[in-house]
Amino acid sequence: MSAVWRVARAAVGRRRLQTAVIGLVVTISTATIVLALGLLVSSSAPFDRAHEQQSGADLVAAFDRTLVTDEQLTAAAAGAEAAAGPFAQLTLDTSQSAQRVGPSLTTVGRADPGGPVDRVDVWEGRWAAAPGEIVLNLVPGTTLVPLGTRIEVPGRPALTVVGFAYSVSASADAWVTPAQAVALQPTASQMLYRFTASATAAEISAGQAAVTAGLPPGALLGAQSYLTVKQHLATEVGVYVPFLVVFGFLGLAVAVLIVANVVGGAVVAGYRDIGMLKALGFSPNQVMGVYLVMVTVPSAAGCVLGTVLGNVVARPLLADAFQVFGAGAVGIDVWVDIAALLGMPAVVALAALVSALRARRLPAAVAISAGSAPRPGRALAVQRWLSGLRLPRSVSLGLGVPFARPARSGLTLAAVVLGVTTVTLAIGVTLSVNAYNSAVRPSHPDRIDVVAGGPALSDGASPKPGGPGVTTTLTDAEDEALLRSTPGAELVAAVATKNVNVVGGQQTATVEFSRGDSAALAPQVTSGHWPDGPGQVAVPSRFLNQRGLALGDTVTVELAGQRTPVRIVGVVLTNNADTIFADWSTLTLLDPAARADTYTVELASGTDQQAYRAAVEAGDPGLTVLPPRDGTSSQAVVLISSATLLTLVLGAVAALGVFNTVVLNARERRRDLGMLKSIGMTPRQVTVMLVTSMGALGLVGGLIGVPLGILAHRVVAPAMMRAAQSDVFGFVLDVYRAPMAALLALAGIVIAVAGAFIPARGAARTPIAAVLRSE
Repeated sequence: MSAVWRVARAAVGRRRLQTAVIGLVVTISTATIVLALGLLVSSSAPFDRAHEQQSGADLVAAFDRTLVTDEQLTAAAAGAEAAAGPFAQLTLDTSQSAQRVGPSLTTVGRADPGGPVDRVDVWEGRWAAAPGEIVLNLVPGTTLVPLGTRIEVPGRPALTVVGFAYSVSASADAWVTPAQAVALQPTASQMLYRFTASATAAEISAGQAAVTAGLPPGALLGAQSYLTVKQHLATEVGVYVPFLVVFGFLGLAVAVLIVANVVGGAVVAGYRDIGMLKALGFSPNQVMGVYLVMVTVPSAAGCVLGTVLGNVVARPLLADAFQVFGAGAVGIDVWVDIAALLGMPAVVALAALVSALRARRLPAAVAISAGSAPRPGRALAVQRWLSGLRLPRSVSLGLGVPFARPARSGLTLAAVVLGVTTVTLAIGVTLSVNAYNSAVRPSHPDRIDVVAGGPALSDGASPKPGGPGVTTTLTDAEDEALLRSTPGAELVAAVATKNVNVVGGQQTATVEFSRGDSAALAPQVTSGHWPDGPGQVAVPSRFLNQRGLALGDTVTVELAGQRTPVRIVGVVLTNNADTIFADWSTLTLLDPAARADTYTVELASGTDQQAYRAAVEAGDPGLTVLPPRDGTSSQAVVLISSATLLTLVLGAVAALGVFNTVVLNARERRRDLGMLKSIGMTPRQVTVMLVTSMGALGLVGGLIGVPLGILAHRVVAPAMMRAAQSDVFGFVLDVYRAPMAALLALAGIVIAVAGAFIPARGAARTPIAAVLRSE
């Protein structure tokens, strides 16, 4: 093996170009695979780990205390493997509190953080042990207020924050002692369950049926499955996984093709070297080992570098995306790195094995006497046919070059096909993201928002730091009439935004109660209809998917101690999963004295917005006209940037494969090129010939790669939307048009020409004397 190593090391140093190509390709492919596989594994592992460590609840349920007793709940819990509760539950309206702890707190009375289900992790301070104490549920490392803060709610006793804790089950926003919960007048009883079988939604539903059997009808106010919490928390990173996985495997496939091409070329170019090694006493296995080691060295170095690069890129993304799990530091699992470090070199070695076996079988006498040029007679029929066409001679010769080495040309073609597939897929993902972003954040240059009251605003319509508050001088109805009567207004909708608690677990949502021309100014309704009566709401598809609901289901919302059931009558297209849209008549059931805090106004085209703003603020100084909304989505920017970067990287890798092929072809045909130049072919014609040889492969690769890219997009785009817990919309899938597909087919030519041009110019500049000196 020492002799094998010395010869292989010398070959690595002598073939610097091929070594660099292998190392770079493997680095990029490994980094992409590590990132994709790491995200795929981590999208579920942190939550599962935290859920198991804390004995998280498979189901969090809230029951009406007026319909069911604690004894009945305890008896029914025998249908679960383990249960905790009942705990008194209520919602504290903290929207008027001076302390910034959120608009409301789902508060539960628990004597201690332990128990058989949902063990709460107290990561700072201590548990509530006396009346007037409260513990807030926060992700470790984050705080809203310091310890010792007094939370004062009108009509309620003041509560002092004595600790911060984290519940992986999202069972509450805060905890107090059981006695304190009773004093705060609870409205529900909370039960926490763990079931023997809980891997699927069907098993959770079966467990829920078992623990609610025999209870009075209507006693269950709401329930939250841990699968819903898990999906909700993994949504941010989950949307990246499908297309990263596809890009990762495309990169791996390109790497395999290029490595096989490089080693095959090295074997062909090294026939005499192989013969000399065998003549010197190297066994066939040792010769095969030389070529495998020659590939393994740069691939191992590239694999290590790619693994490090993948971890560096993934760590900040995972840390930001999974901070909400409260499961400690999140990074690429060790086994992913080990699999990459061991698997990628093995894949590369397998890709090189076919050519290495060819070197192993080659007899010494044949190898010493053989040249590296193509065998006589190969592709002659094609060349004769091409010579009869009315094409420039350099072009016809170039079109025949790929047929001289069909195996090498096939590998190069496959790399170009994958490159075009990548470009087509990336452009499709970009178009889909833009289409979705435009649908959920449509641009309305003539639509403005008018804020009623609130903090004083600067000229740029942003709050003045420390500025005094402003109040409206007109009533709600008078402000709406003012906005309608001001010249330029066509449509006006009054909106009151309230934070409510969706009964059943730690589920808060924002409700936009609207009246006036709300239906005309509303987000796009994809199914059902816009709410037009009391007790009706429209929600985004993500709201339904995250909570396991469907159109027509009923949920119970609670605002300022008032609880009312609402029925889902419509599904709207908006990106905020926690926004509910309701008719104003529903608000009168919960808060009859509420007034609108925002008015949405659609102006006639060409209206002077500054004049309208001045007229409105003159009519009521407490109204502030905001500029048109910004439709930019940060996630869309990240997705598009990632797709663009990966496209450029994998396109460059495919071009490297073409580069290597042209280098090998030029080296094999050095004497042919010298003879052509000696009889009058110019360097420019030599360049055209070699570039044409790859351009033809690029054209074929484009014609094959575009349909494959469109097919991949039809798989990746729905997977991304499902990962985001959104419905799959047709306008996100149907983004390709015929002219665009025709242009994408040219991507193969661009990749091929870009990779072929530099080595073709180098071959064209080689002096004739240097080539023919041995003739």
